[in-house]
Amino acid sequence: MPFDPKFTITPKIATDLMRIEAARQAVDDLPITPSVLATLRETARLFTTHYSTLIEGNRLTQEQVSKVIEGNQHFPGRERDEKEVLGYYAALEKAERMARVGAPVTEVQIQTLHALVMAEGRTRVKPTTYRDGQNVIRDGQSRRIVYLPPEAKDVPQLMKALVAWLGSSEEDGLPCPLRAGIAHYQFATIHPYYDGNGRTARLLTTLILHLGGYDLKGLYSLEEYYARKLGDYYDALNVGPGHNYYSGRAEADITSWVGYFCEGVADAFEKVRLRARDAAGAGERDQSDLLRRLDPRQRKALELFRDSAAITSSHLEQLFGISQRTARNVLAAWVENGFIVVGDPARKTRTYRLSADYAALRKLR
Repeated sequence: MPFDPKFTITPKIATDLMRIEAARQAVDDLPITPSVLATLRETARLFTTHYSTLIEGNRLTQEQVSKVIEGNQHFPGRERDEKEVLGYYAALEKAERMARVGAPVTEVQIQTLHALVMAEGRTRVKPTTYRDGQNVIRDGQSRRIVYLPPEAKDVPQLMKALVAWLGSSEEDGLPCPLRAGIAHYQFATIHPYYDGNGRTARLLTTLILHLGGYDLKGLYSLEEYYARKLGDYYDALNVGPGHNYYSGRAEADITSWVGYFCEGVADAFEKVRLRARDAAGAGERDQSDLLRRLDPRQRKALELFRDSAAITSSHLEQLFGISQRTARNVLAAWVENGFIVVGDPARKTRTYRLSADYAALRKLR
């Protein structure tokens, strides 16, 4: 059962796609210093985590989410909410690392993101298998059936078709925002898990946009757009003549959802353009001289230090797809030329930090 979405690029959708491109180009051209950029990225991650879990009923405030992720505070009676936040934040970081590798979307990637969403903050997970039975989406108050997804036996084939479509639609030149929005819709339609489908759909959207070059330096949060008008989000997803997947949902025209999604991306990107413009003029010292000293691999490795003060050889292996021996040789060369220094030599696993000369290139707190 190949996936063949039906939609029309309306004049409004075309206009929103142009807005997206304009904002994307404007943000890419802004001279934001690495420290400011890192701070803005972390703020965007916190926003994304807060709003994506809020959509699912999480009761933590934005400030509380920040404290939970930083490990500074716990909130009695909100333990489940805390674990949900930690799981989503870990999955969001994983999606960003996947995008930096640049490999096409696979089912294993999607299953890994779902595993992290459900892992309550644990970072060592196995890709989760799809549901083995039927699930039903009901209205929270009336308990009436809102949507009956496809049967479990059809889920593997539907997911394979979705991933195959992502690859073929990219080759056909379908704009990345359209591919991301359609993938979001179809994942939610398949509903391959008993729980965590909405969060995983939003993470998949992020992964596709980042892979397509629509990451806007990691500064945007679509989840805020969804959460602020939650009824519109669900209404836009709810297309088709009936609540049963087999009663026309698979063949439904999804132009309304595509329009809703593109408008959201355009709005989110334009907000980023304004925030980034203000940050670019904040007056922090430009670090371009330092950046010019680095070779392409070192510049890419800065992405690792964005998330952590210290890295190991395994981080380099994953980032560049190289062997452990090659990673260690690269690190040794970087130590020799002064890019990094060895961390605590007493630790069993050797760690590396940016040298004092380059410490300004990671986020400053």
